[in-house]
Parts: sequence; C-alpha cells; structure tokens
Amino acid sequence: MKKVLVVLLSSVLALSIAGCGCGEKKGADAEVDPSVAEGFMTEAFIDPVAEWPEYDEMITEIKTETDMAKRTELMHKAEDVLMSNYAVVPIYYYNDLYMQKDYVSGIYANAFQTKFFLYAEMSNGSDTLRLNLASEPDFLDPALNSSVDGACLAANSFSGLYTYDEEGKTVPACAEGYEVSEDGLTYTVTLKDGLKWSDGSDLTAEDFVYSWKRATDPATAADYAYMFSGFDGYVEGETTDLNVKALDDTTLQFVLNAPCAYMEDLMAFPTFYPVQKACVEAGATPDSPGAWCQDAGFVSNGAFVCTGWNHDTSMTYEKNPYFWDADNVKLEKLEFMLSADDTAIYSAYNAGNVDFIDTVPTDEVAGLIESKNPEFYVIDALGTYYVAFNVNSELFAGKTPAQATCMRMAISMLIDRDYIVENIAQTGQVIATSYIPLGMMDGNGGVFKDDPEQGYYDAYAINNDPEGTIAKARELLEAAGYKFGEDGKLSADTPISIEYLTNESSAHIAIAEAIQADLSAVGIDISIAQQDWNVFLEERKNGNFDMAREGWIADFNDPINMLEMFFTDSGNNDPQYGRTATAEAAE
Repeated sequence: MKKVLVVLLSSVLALSIAGCGCGEKKGADAEVDPSVAEGFMTEAFIDPVAEWPEYDEMITEIKTETDMAKRTELMHKAEDVLMSNYAVVPIYYYNDLYMQKDYVSGIYANAFQTKFFLYAEMSNGSDTLRLNLASEPDFLDPALNSSVDGACLAANSFSGLYTYDEEGKTVPACAEGYEVSEDGLTYTVTLKDGLKWSDGSDLTAEDFVYSWKRATDPATAADYAYMFSGFDGYVEGETTDLNVKALDDTTLQFVLNAPCAYMEDLMAFPTFYPVQKACVEAGATPDSPGAWCQDAGFVSNGAFVCTGWNHDTSMTYEKNPYFWDADNVKLEKLEFMLSADDTAIYSAYNAGNVDFIDTVPTDEVAGLIESKNPEFYVIDALGTYYVAFNVNSELFAGKTPAQATCMRMAISMLIDRDYIVENIAQTGQVIATSYIPLGMMDGNGGVFKDDPEQGYYDAYAINNDPEGTIAKARELLEAAGYKFGEDGKLSADTPISIEYLTNESSAHIAIAEAIQADLSAVGIDISIAQQDWNVFLEERKNGNFDMAREGWIADFNDPINMLEMFFTDSGNNDPQYGRTATAEAAE
C-alpha cells in the first residue's frame, strides 16, 4: 500500500526544473512555477492547513468504523496523508533505557514507558526508593498531563479502573471487572468495595463520572480530551453530556459509538483516572484548572501521596494507607530528584544518592553496553522519535503548500539517521521510515507494519549515495524557490535559517547538533534553542517554534493513538495542522 519515497523520487526527479533558479527576484519572491513543486507531491498530499479538515474526517471515520478490516485500511490511508507533507519527520523507533541498583527489585514498565514503582522492594534494608525521572513536571493533574514522566507520576499516585501488570497486560485496579453488551457498545463496570481517597473519604462510581466529564470539558483544556471521542455524547470542543453514569456507588456504566478493541487500555490511561471533586474545586481556578495539584498535599487514590514538593529540586511521595492494594506496597516513600542534567543525574547514581535513573549521558552509553553492566537496562517500547515542523512558521512564508513540503522533504532527506542511531542513541534503535512504529497491532488481529521497507523513504540514501541525495535535496529546494551558488550551498539571495527547539538533555542536544551538521551540506543554517522541560512542552504545544524535537510513546497498542493526535483541535497537535484554516473559519 505504501510507496517508499526513494522510488517516487527516482521518477519525479526526472522532471525538468530548469526554470526554477532563474529570474531577478530574491528569496520568497523568486519566480518559480508552483507546478514544479506540485510534481513532487504524492497522491495522498493535501494542504496541511486549509485542507486538513479532510484528515479530521478520516480520523472520525476510523473511530466510528465497525468493520475492522476497513478500519485498518483507513488508518493506512490516514498515515499516507500525514506523511505526505513532511511536517512530521521520523528519526527512529523508540526503546527505553534506565539504571537500577542491584538491591532494587519489583520495578516494571509497560511498552508505553510508564514505570510502576508501587511494588518495588529494597534488599538493602531501606524503605525509601530514591529516583530521577525528569525535571520539574508540567502537570500532576492526570487529566492535563501529556508527558511520559507525568504519566509515571500519575500511575504511582492515582489508580484507574484498570492498570498494567509486570507482563504489560491490563488487569483490574479499582474495578473488579466489567460486562459488555452484545453490540459491544455498553460497558457496565463493577468497582471494588470500600475504595477510598487518600484523605479516607469514600471513592464511588460518581467520582469517575465527574472526572471523565471534567476531562472532556473545554474549560479543563485537557490535551487528551479526544480520547473520549468514541464515547456517546462526546462532541469535540464543546461542553457535552458524555454518556457515562453511576448506577450505584460501585457500578459505572458508559456507552460507546462503536466497539473499541483497546477499552481496557483506555481505562488504564491517566486521563481516565478519578480525581476528587472537592479537592479539585477547592484549588482549581478558571485560568489554571490544574492548580489544585501544583503543590504537595492534594488528595489522590493511588499507592503514594505527594507530601513534599520543593519545586525544580525534589518531590516526596509517601505510602497511601487507603490505597486498595496497600497491603502489597512494601515501600514507605519515594524521593524524586528533579533534574534534566544527565551528567548530574548519572553522578548522583554512581555516588549512591539515587537508586533508579531514567536517563544516561550519551557518552556513557557505549561503555555501559560494552561492560555489560548488570544495572543498565534496555527494554522494548512502542513509539517514534521524530522532528516536527510548525506548518505556520514564518519559515514557510510566501511558499505554496507544495513548496513548503519540498523544503521539509529536502531536510528529511539530508538527515543521517544511521549516524544518530549508531553514535547518539546507541541502544539498538531501528531507523524510522514511517510514523507508526514497527510491531504495532492493526486492530484487526494483525500487525500494522513489521518491515522498515513498508515506509515512505529510503532512510539510508544519504549514506549509500550522499552526493546523489544532496543533489536531490537541492532540486527540491530549487522547486521551493531557492537558489544555489557554485559551491552547492544556498545563495545569499535565498538563505534558510531555522531555529531548532529542544529540551535540555545531552542526547537531544547531540541529535540537534547532528541535524545541524547534516543540513549545512546545502547551506541551511540551524540555531539550537534549549529550554527547561515544562517551558519546552508549552512552547511546542502553542506552536512557538520552527522545528522541534518530538517523541511520541504510544498510549495504547493501536495506530489510531498515533494518528488522532494530529487532528486540528487535538491538544497534542504540535505541528499546528489545520489551525489557520480553523481560525479563519471562525472569523
């Protein structure tokens, strides 16, 4: 179904583009026939701004389609559209690494990089696990979080209807189980008896009703509100009457629009966790719906409760005696070091000041692998590391949608992914040739793709034929209106300067520097902007960037999770697909 880009280019690049470098005008005003750029577009291409509602409609159709084979076909078509504009540039498919002291056991993770500390044990006599996940978290409110570190914090301090066991399988948590109607649309969930909040008050089915409706309320501004789009009564961007109700204190019922193969995964996802209405309404404000848990002491229902928070430095969580499985929680305390400084984190680990770290400096990875350090772990994950472009960036001002895509396509072509994987990532990551990661299920009993050759471009072209690949990148840029000097670099008349946004991490910065060097082959100038983690997340979300490092770890094992994040109104639509068109329509 998919076409590898190198095959496409081999035929399209045969087209003559002799006129694209002529004319008296400079920069964006250079006289270039727009049809030249259009000749490089695939059949799946649509304008990523004005025509993006077509993609939105595809996502809606996928989420309501009951024929699973047709649904899988639609998801392939949606990825074709997504990949056709090169605002999303995959680099490699994720795995995950961490270090853990030999006296620590019982920690496990799922394929979505959520780590579970609640059943950890310490053979050194301590009842406190000291660890680092990241720097200052953006949100602790499970409805507002959209980061991996935030999901880990939520999974250890809140508890949903379902959770994951050490084998990565969904198992009941606050729920005892559920029944589904014959048509697969109505779920009736039975909760465990005697559920409590961390303040000792009763937790009932009505708390889930409140929490789910709050998560879909536009006033909450939850990035993941769209995860409820398969529910009856949900309308994107509007205050709706979600079809969920409490039949009694221990019985929750909700209705879907179409059968859902991954409902247990949703019931285990943080956005579906319960939050206590009294605590939320006492602390939230209209301008800050997550303010109720921006300091220690908030009510939760998981294995641990946040009891101390020295912002940007440390957090303390203590065992919650009211947790439904408290008898099996051996730890009394979690102490988090808040830092994004890989070197400082690694030094703290080696000094014995922390027991678990979720990152390692890039220049230490090879030695850890070579020495077969038993405390160094590499585990499977389901996700994609990629680069995103803001489709509304000034970088593309004056360009047609096809010309802007030619620019992004040229940049993608110039990135040496093999160098990044071998010399920076270093833990056996597979080079990405598509956005949906290898091995993801297709929702119809099969695998969506299991071979890199099913991708959209030849990721090794820059390695196998560097001169030819650079020449092709120049042709694409010429089709977008750029001119080149005799040295093969961009003319001073038509420069390209890009700011690359990343958070502070040795690996991410090293990747940015590698891309910076790659693009210099044709004279593209890259400046690297580093930001604190929580600031970085907000800047990406708000579209305040030209080009940014991105990574998406799947929330559940189905391609729709990777595709639905890019519909126009999604809170995770960092490339800003469709945003200008939506704004103009509103006017």
